[in-house]
Amino acid sequence: MKIATLQFAPRLGQRDDNIRHANEILNTKDLSNIDLLVLPELAFSGYNFPSLQAITPYLEPTAAGPSTIWAQNTAARLDCHVCIGYPEACTVEPGTNYNSQVIVSPVGAVVTHYRKSFLYYTDETWAAEGQGFAAAVIPAFGIFETVVTGICMDINPYKFQAAEDAYEFATYGIQAGARLIVLSTAWLTRLSPAELLDSSGDEDIDTISYWINRFTPLVENESGTEEIVVVFANRCGLEPVVGYAGSSCAMRFANGTIDIWDMLGRAEETVLLIDTEAPPRYSVKRSPWVR
Repeated sequence: MKIATLQFAPRLGQRDDNIRHANEILNTKDLSNIDLLVLPELAFSGYNFPSLQAITPYLEPTAAGPSTIWAQNTAARLDCHVCIGYPEACTVEPGTNYNSQVIVSPVGAVVTHYRKSFLYYTDETWAAEGQGFAAAVIPAFGIFETVVTGICMDINPYKFQAAEDAYEFATYGIQAGARLIVLSTAWLTRLSPAELLDSSGDEDIDTISYWINRFTPLVENESGTEEIVVVFANRCGLEPVVGYAGSSCAMRFANGTIDIWDMLGRAEETVLLIDTEAPPRYSVKRSPWVR
Protein backbone atom coordinates (compact mmCIF):
# COMPACT_ATOMS: atom_id res chain seq x y z
CA MET A 1 0.00 0.00 0.00
CA LYS A 2 1.29 3.45 -0.89
CA ILE A 3 0.46 6.19 1.61
CA ALA A 4 1.16 9.92 1.49
CA THR A 5 0.87 12.46 4.30
CA LEU A 6 0.77 16.19 3.68
CA GLN A 7 2.62 18.12 6.37
CA PHE A 8 2.22 21.87 6.17
CA ALA A 9 1.68 25.00 8.26
CA PRO A 10 -1.88 26.27 7.82
CA ARG A 11 -2.52 29.78 9.05
CA LEU A 12 -5.29 30.30 11.57
CA GLY A 13 -8.54 31.33 9.92
CA GLN A 14 -7.06 31.59 6.41
CA ARG A 15 -8.95 28.70 4.81
CA ASP A 16 -8.71 29.73 1.16
CA ASP A 17 -5.01 30.50 1.44
CA ASN A 18 -4.42 27.21 3.25
CA ILE A 19 -6.16 25.27 0.48
CA ARG A 20 -4.03 27.00 -2.14
CA HIS A 21 -0.89 26.29 -0.14
CA ALA A 22 -1.79 22.61 0.25
CA ASN A 23 -2.35 22.30 -3.49
CA GLU A 24 0.98 23.97 -4.22
CA ILE A 25 2.84 21.47 -2.04
CA LEU A 26 1.00 18.47 -3.48
CA ASN A 27 1.81 19.63 -6.99
CA THR A 28 5.54 19.32 -6.26
CA LYS A 29 5.27 15.53 -5.92
CA ASP A 30 4.39 12.62 -8.17
CA LEU A 31 1.33 11.20 -6.42
CA SER A 32 0.00 9.22 -9.37
CA ASN A 33 0.17 5.81 -7.69
CA ILE A 34 -0.81 6.43 -4.07
CA ASP A 35 -3.68 4.64 -2.35
CA LEU A 36 -4.25 7.08 0.52
CA LEU A 37 -3.46 10.75 1.19
CA VAL A 38 -3.73 11.91 4.81
CA LEU A 39 -3.94 15.51 6.01
CA PRO A 40 -3.69 16.91 9.55
CA GLU A 41 -6.35 17.78 12.10
CA LEU A 42 -8.42 20.88 11.19
CA ALA A 43 -6.22 21.04 8.12
CA PHE A 44 -7.63 24.13 6.43
CA SER A 45 -9.10 26.14 9.30
CA GLY A 46 -6.08 26.06 11.58
CA TYR A 47 -6.29 24.73 15.11
CA ASN A 48 -5.70 27.08 18.03
CA PHE A 49 -8.95 29.06 18.11
CA PRO A 50 -9.51 30.70 21.51
CA SER A 51 -13.31 30.39 21.56
CA LEU A 52 -16.47 29.15 19.87
CA GLN A 53 -17.02 32.64 18.50
CA ALA A 54 -13.59 32.62 16.87
CA ILE A 55 -14.01 29.27 15.08
CA THR A 56 -17.68 29.68 14.11
CA PRO A 57 -16.99 31.27 10.68
CA TYR A 58 -14.94 28.20 9.74
CA LEU A 59 -17.34 25.47 10.86
CA GLU A 60 -18.42 23.23 7.99
CA PRO A 61 -21.60 21.18 7.48
CA THR A 62 -21.24 17.46 8.04
CA ALA A 63 -19.12 15.94 5.25
CA ALA A 64 -20.30 18.65 2.88
CA GLY A 65 -18.12 21.72 3.42
CA PRO A 66 -14.97 23.07 1.77
CA SER A 67 -12.66 20.45 3.33
CA THR A 68 -14.77 17.49 2.19
CA ILE A 69 -15.31 18.99 -1.26
CA TRP A 70 -11.57 19.55 -1.60
CA ALA A 71 -10.95 15.95 -0.50
CA GLN A 72 -13.44 14.67 -3.08
CA ASN A 73 -11.88 16.70 -5.87
CA THR A 74 -8.37 15.66 -4.87
CA ALA A 75 -9.37 12.01 -4.53
CA ALA A 76 -10.80 12.07 -8.05
CA ARG A 77 -7.74 13.83 -9.46
CA LEU A 78 -5.24 11.46 -7.81
CA ASP A 79 -7.45 8.34 -8.00
CA CYS A 80 -6.92 7.61 -4.32
CA HIS A 81 -8.66 7.86 -0.95
CA VAL A 82 -8.20 11.14 0.93
CA CYS A 83 -8.42 11.65 4.71
CA ILE A 84 -8.75 15.14 6.19
CA GLY A 85 -9.62 16.75 9.51
CA TYR A 86 -12.15 19.59 9.67
CA PRO A 87 -14.34 21.53 12.15
CA GLU A 88 -17.90 20.19 11.85
CA ALA A 89 -21.20 21.94 12.48
CA CYS A 90 -23.42 18.88 12.74
CA THR A 91 -26.31 19.11 10.29
CA VAL A 92 -28.58 16.75 12.25
CA GLU A 93 -27.78 18.22 15.67
CA PRO A 94 -28.11 21.99 15.25
CA GLY A 95 -25.83 23.85 17.61
CA THR A 96 -23.54 20.85 18.13
CA ASN A 97 -20.01 20.96 16.75
CA TYR A 98 -17.32 18.31 16.45
CA ASN A 99 -13.64 18.08 15.66
CA SER A 100 -14.02 15.63 12.79
CA GLN A 101 -12.18 13.60 10.18
CA VAL A 102 -13.50 12.23 6.91
CA ILE A 103 -12.18 9.73 4.37
CA VAL A 104 -13.52 9.89 0.83
CA SER A 105 -13.04 7.44 -2.02
CA PRO A 106 -11.79 8.19 -5.55
CA VAL A 107 -15.41 8.49 -6.70
CA GLY A 108 -16.22 10.96 -3.92
CA ALA A 109 -18.09 8.65 -1.57
CA VAL A 110 -17.70 9.27 2.16
CA VAL A 111 -16.36 5.96 3.46
CA THR A 112 -15.62 6.98 7.06
CA HIS A 113 -16.65 9.93 9.20
CA TYR A 114 -15.14 10.11 12.66
CA ARG A 115 -15.58 12.61 15.51
CA LYS A 116 -12.79 13.17 18.01
CA SER A 117 -13.66 11.36 21.23
CA PHE A 118 -10.97 12.60 23.62
CA LEU A 119 -10.93 16.38 23.50
CA TYR A 120 -7.92 18.57 24.18
CA TYR A 121 -8.42 21.74 26.23
CA THR A 122 -8.66 23.87 23.10
CA ASP A 123 -11.34 21.61 21.60
CA GLU A 124 -13.52 21.91 24.69
CA THR A 125 -14.20 25.59 23.97
CA TRP A 126 -16.22 24.73 20.85
CA ALA A 127 -16.60 20.98 20.24
CA ALA A 128 -18.58 18.13 21.77
CA GLU A 129 -17.10 14.69 22.35
CA GLY A 130 -17.62 12.19 19.59
CA GLN A 131 -19.53 8.95 20.00
CA GLY A 132 -16.46 6.81 20.63
CA PHE A 133 -13.69 5.14 18.67
CA ALA A 134 -14.71 3.46 15.43
CA ALA A 135 -13.42 1.04 12.82
CA ALA A 136 -14.32 0.74 9.16
CA VAL A 137 -13.68 -1.69 6.34
CA ILE A 138 -12.29 -0.18 3.14
CA PRO A 139 -11.90 -3.09 0.67
CA ALA A 140 -9.72 -1.02 -1.68
CA PHE A 141 -6.94 -1.18 0.93
CA GLY A 142 -6.53 -4.95 0.52
CA ILE A 143 -4.87 -6.59 3.53
CA PHE A 144 -5.12 -3.23 5.32
CA GLU A 145 -8.88 -2.95 4.79
CA THR A 146 -9.73 -2.85 8.51
CA VAL A 147 -9.09 0.77 9.40
CA VAL A 148 -9.30 2.70 12.67
CA THR A 149 -9.13 6.47 12.44
CA GLY A 150 -8.31 8.93 15.20
CA ILE A 151 -7.50 12.54 15.92
CA CYS A 152 -4.53 13.68 18.02
CA MET A 153 -5.66 13.68 21.69
CA ASP A 154 -7.48 10.38 21.11
CA ILE A 155 -4.24 8.49 21.76
CA ASN A 156 -3.74 10.14 25.18
CA PRO A 157 -5.38 9.11 28.46
CA TYR A 158 -8.93 10.47 28.61
CA LYS A 159 -8.78 14.11 29.79
CA PHE A 160 -5.25 13.27 31.01
CA GLN A 161 -7.05 11.77 34.01
CA ALA A 162 -7.27 8.09 33.03
CA ALA A 163 -4.44 5.75 33.94
CA GLU A 164 -1.37 6.16 31.74
CA ASP A 165 -1.38 2.44 31.02
CA ALA A 166 -5.05 2.25 30.04
CA TYR A 167 -4.04 2.89 26.41
CA GLU A 168 -7.68 3.27 25.42
CA PHE A 169 -7.16 4.02 21.73
CA ALA A 170 -4.42 1.47 21.07
CA THR A 171 -6.39 -1.19 22.92
CA TYR A 172 -9.44 -0.43 20.81
CA GLY A 173 -7.32 -0.80 17.68
CA ILE A 174 -6.34 -4.32 18.71
CA GLN A 175 -9.89 -5.27 19.66
CA ALA A 176 -11.20 -3.98 16.34
CA GLY A 177 -8.65 -6.02 14.41
CA ALA A 178 -7.16 -2.92 12.81
CA ARG A 179 -4.49 -3.40 10.18
CA LEU A 180 -4.24 0.33 9.47
CA ILE A 181 -4.55 3.18 11.98
CA VAL A 182 -4.77 6.67 10.50
CA LEU A 183 -4.25 9.73 12.69
CA SER A 184 -4.80 13.37 11.76
CA THR A 185 -3.05 15.52 14.34
CA ALA A 186 -2.12 19.03 15.42
CA TRP A 187 0.47 17.90 17.94
CA LEU A 188 2.26 20.62 19.87
CA THR A 189 5.97 20.97 20.51
CA ARG A 190 7.66 22.26 23.64
CA LEU A 191 10.24 24.13 21.59
CA SER A 192 10.25 27.90 21.27
CA PRO A 193 9.77 29.50 17.83
CA ALA A 194 13.51 30.20 17.66
CA GLU A 195 14.35 26.60 18.51
CA LEU A 196 11.94 25.38 15.83
CA LEU A 197 13.61 27.53 13.20
CA ASP A 198 17.05 26.31 14.23
CA SER A 199 16.04 22.65 13.88
CA SER A 200 13.35 22.76 11.20
CA GLY A 201 14.68 19.73 9.33
CA ASP A 202 15.18 17.59 12.42
CA GLU A 203 12.57 15.12 13.60
CA ASP A 204 11.04 15.79 17.02
CA ILE A 205 12.32 12.59 18.59
CA ASP A 206 10.62 13.25 21.93
CA THR A 207 7.27 13.46 20.17
CA ILE A 208 7.85 10.35 18.07
CA SER A 209 8.99 8.45 21.16
CA TYR A 210 5.82 9.48 22.95
CA TRP A 211 3.66 8.37 20.04
CA ILE A 212 5.33 4.98 20.09
CA ASN A 213 4.76 4.77 23.83
CA ARG A 214 1.04 5.37 23.39
CA PHE A 215 0.89 2.28 21.18
CA THR A 216 2.59 -0.02 23.67
CA PRO A 217 -0.29 -2.55 23.45
CA LEU A 218 0.57 -3.10 19.78
CA VAL A 219 4.13 -3.99 20.78
CA GLU A 220 3.01 -6.29 23.55
CA ASN A 221 0.22 -7.95 21.56
CA GLU A 222 1.68 -11.45 21.64
CA SER A 223 -1.39 -12.98 20.03
CA GLY A 224 -1.12 -10.72 17.00
CA THR A 225 0.88 -12.10 14.09
CA GLU A 226 -0.14 -9.56 11.44
CA GLU A 227 1.53 -6.20 11.06
CA ILE A 228 -0.35 -3.04 11.99
CA VAL A 229 0.52 0.18 10.19
CA VAL A 230 0.10 3.47 12.07
CA VAL A 231 0.19 6.75 10.14
CA PHE A 232 0.68 10.13 11.84
CA ALA A 233 -0.22 13.15 9.68
CA ASN A 234 0.82 16.08 11.84
CA ARG A 235 0.90 19.77 11.00
CA CYS A 236 3.85 22.07 11.52
CA GLY A 237 4.41 25.78 11.92
CA LEU A 238 3.30 28.38 14.45
CA GLU A 239 0.03 29.85 15.65
CA PRO A 240 -0.49 32.45 18.39
CA VAL A 241 1.25 31.16 21.55
CA VAL A 242 1.81 27.63 20.19
CA GLY A 243 4.13 25.72 17.85
CA TYR A 244 3.62 22.33 16.26
CA ALA A 245 5.92 19.32 16.23
CA GLY A 246 5.62 18.19 12.61
CA SER A 247 7.51 14.87 12.38
CA SER A 248 4.79 13.10 10.40
CA CYS A 249 5.67 9.44 10.03
CA ALA A 250 4.47 5.93 9.29
CA MET A 251 5.22 3.01 11.62
CA ARG A 252 4.83 -0.74 11.53
CA PHE A 253 4.15 -2.83 14.62
CA ALA A 254 4.66 -6.57 14.11
CA ASN A 255 5.70 -9.50 16.30
CA GLY A 256 6.93 -7.24 19.09
CA THR A 257 8.98 -5.03 16.78
CA ILE A 258 8.61 -1.39 15.77
CA ASP A 259 9.79 -0.08 12.41
CA ILE A 260 9.46 3.40 10.93
CA TRP A 261 9.38 3.74 7.16
CA ASP A 262 10.27 7.40 7.28
CA MET A 263 9.58 10.68 9.10
CA LEU A 264 9.61 14.37 8.34
CA GLY A 265 11.32 17.19 10.17
CA ARG A 266 9.68 19.47 12.70
CA ALA A 267 8.99 22.29 10.26
CA GLU A 268 9.17 20.67 6.83
CA GLU A 269 6.29 21.55 4.54
CA THR A 270 6.20 18.64 2.16
CA VAL A 271 4.68 15.25 1.40
CA LEU A 272 5.88 12.06 3.06
CA LEU A 273 5.56 9.06 0.74
CA ILE A 274 5.83 5.50 2.00
CA ASP A 275 5.30 2.09 0.47
CA THR A 276 4.40 -0.67 2.92
CA GLU A 277 6.16 -3.19 0.68
CA ALA A 278 9.45 -1.30 0.93
CA PRO A 279 11.88 -1.87 3.81
CA PRO A 280 11.53 0.72 6.61
CA ARG A 281 14.45 3.09 7.15
CA TYR A 282 14.46 2.75 10.93
CA SER A 283 14.02 -0.03 13.46
CA VAL A 284 13.19 0.92 17.06
CA LYS A 285 14.64 -1.20 19.82
CA ARG A 286 12.50 -1.84 22.86
CA SER A 287 13.70 -0.28 26.08
CA PRO A 288 12.13 0.56 29.45
CA TRP A 289 10.57 3.81 28.18
CA VAL A 290 8.40 1.81 25.76
CA ARG A 291 6.69 -0.11 28.54
